[in-house]
Amino acid sequence: MIEPHAMIIRHQISFFLFALLALAGQPLPAQEDVTELEERAIIAAAGKIAPAVVRIETVGGLERVGKLLVATGPTTGLIVSEDGYVISSAFNFVQKPTSILVSLPSGTRAAATIVARDHARMLVLLKVSTTEKLPVPVAVPRSEMQVGQWTVAIGRTFEAGQVSMSVGILSAKERIWSKAIQTDAKISPINYGGPLVDIQGRVLGVLAPLSPQGQGGELGGAEWYDSGIGFAIPLTDILQHLPTLKAGKDLHPGLLGISLKPGDIYALPAEIVAVPPNSPASKAGVKVGDVVTAIDGQPIVRQAQLKHALGPKYAGEKIKLTVSRKVDTKDEKVELEAELTDVLIPYEHPLLGVLPLRGVKDRGVTIRYVFPDSPAAEAGLKPGDRLAEIDGKEITDASALQQLISSADPTKKVTLKYLRDGAEQTAAVTLAKLTADIPKDLPPAVSPELPAPAEAPTTGLIEIKLPEEKNLCLALVPNNYHPQVPHGVLVYLPPPGNVDRNKLTARFQSLAEKNQAIILVPQSADPKKWDRTESAFIRKTFDDLMAHYTVDPTRVAIFGAEASGTMAFLTALEHRDRFRGLATSEATPPARLKVPETDPVNRLALLLAAADNSPTKAVVTALEKKLTEAKFPVIVHSLGEKPHEFTADDDALLFRWLDALDRI
Repeated sequence: MIEPHAMIIRHQISFFLFALLALAGQPLPAQEDVTELEERAIIAAAGKIAPAVVRIETVGGLERVGKLLVATGPTTGLIVSEDGYVISSAFNFVQKPTSILVSLPSGTRAAATIVARDHARMLVLLKVSTTEKLPVPVAVPRSEMQVGQWTVAIGRTFEAGQVSMSVGILSAKERIWSKAIQTDAKISPINYGGPLVDIQGRVLGVLAPLSPQGQGGELGGAEWYDSGIGFAIPLTDILQHLPTLKAGKDLHPGLLGISLKPGDIYALPAEIVAVPPNSPASKAGVKVGDVVTAIDGQPIVRQAQLKHALGPKYAGEKIKLTVSRKVDTKDEKVELEAELTDVLIPYEHPLLGVLPLRGVKDRGVTIRYVFPDSPAAEAGLKPGDRLAEIDGKEITDASALQQLISSADPTKKVTLKYLRDGAEQTAAVTLAKLTADIPKDLPPAVSPELPAPAEAPTTGLIEIKLPEEKNLCLALVPNNYHPQVPHGVLVYLPPPGNVDRNKLTARFQSLAEKNQAIILVPQSADPKKWDRTESAFIRKTFDDLMAHYTVDPTRVAIFGAEASGTMAFLTALEHRDRFRGLATSEATPPARLKVPETDPVNRLALLLAAADNSPTKAVVTALEKKLTEAKFPVIVHSLGEKPHEFTADDDALLFRWLDALDRI
């Protein structure tokens, strides 16, 4: 039975409706109400797929996952094999139920067990205990999918004998790096795990709440509930790997182990700037400086194309890489083969042990500060020395030195050439592993010989207005801002509600001026809470700021307390290409956070503050352990016995930490 009241009807021109009816095999009356024709076509498609859509009930398990209260109502699944196999969304089983019951087409209820999981596409395969021969739906080949075609999202949760429908179009075919297709039909827990079908009742894909950024695990993408942005995993892709899942083997994302040159992924070639040791790429012979030009014969011109080529791959799959490699002065074509893995050995960032002086136009890197007991200190380097070469390669600026260092092993011995009082000197230095310590006192970071700017920049507290966004945003630009000096940025997420501008200025003005930092203050649209989707707004405000002011990309951090701190976690991890620091106070990470991998290019340091007797202290301690094991530089800052807002001393420590994020 179909639920007409659950349908969302889109009114289209009548000749298109007649075409739909023809496809669905329905008669074409001479005169009929347009809406009724539309309804009949959609109901016919839903009726065709309905026997293969099952209602799933879960019993027991967790009531909460992190801060999320887990729903215990029925969910949806799709039959994929006549011998009792059902596919569904992992979201429906995040509570780890103790028992699972499936309502079959015959009306009987049968027990089911989880056979395997697809961790890349967030799907679960169930095996139902039944001797019934189950109906299997028809899958639509990817080649037949057309953007703009009608789609119907099907769920079976209200009653076992009824399916619910939501109608939309196919918005895109290659989403989440080619793992999913997108629809604007209403997608929610009502139909997670159900099919997305075409007007003929054939299955395009299985509905799942995926995050557009590919983050969040089983709960990723749930924030897009009923938003008009919904995703489905193509059924043809699922069927291709069904034998593996049936055998009880989990599927994991395939990892190659490379880092690409930072920048616009839609414009830049896939140039490799780091290859972690023991990664599949390293074992295959990939080298720093290689440019990927093809994957499995598929041409790669831009970085985004490489992400699309690798996105659908699973661990254990072998891929053929074609790279362009500079040999002497010629570009040579090199063919390689790599077997993808599900786990990379955590990459440890190497450390020389210096901070660069800012605003210097001369080539090379002038040392501002040398960390005690660091390789630089042991080699005798001093503030004022100007680093010119490393292993025979010219150091043009701090960014170039950072890139050269990041591609080296943490224990590698390098040869440095530097200038001291105009005389060239050489030092052999054995690099160390990146530390997280915060200097107690730092010398000035800017040369006092800066010329006056040609045009006086806008400073003080300013508003950043994005026409397409309803959120408010402020930026506090220090009065001593100079466009020749790259400034750090602290993205401060205030508690939801109005921001007291006077208090904001009083709190941060002097710290911003002392540390060459701009304070960016995006605000939540809802005065009561942050929404996960607002991470995209936060990113936009930063990009707008960067377009108008000189920003140091190595000193960009996000900070929030309590719920705003949770939002800071989410934003920093979704936008690793922007943030180099994440600071929180009395905050817990998002539910079921998967600790990310360290990235040779997109380095991330963390400052976690909590009171000794705070309920969040145990969470912070456990998180510190996980992050440290994953080789992230982490500092845990005690707020004393009881939780409190950051004091002036806490703020000073926060800004010293921000000031030292550009360590090399």
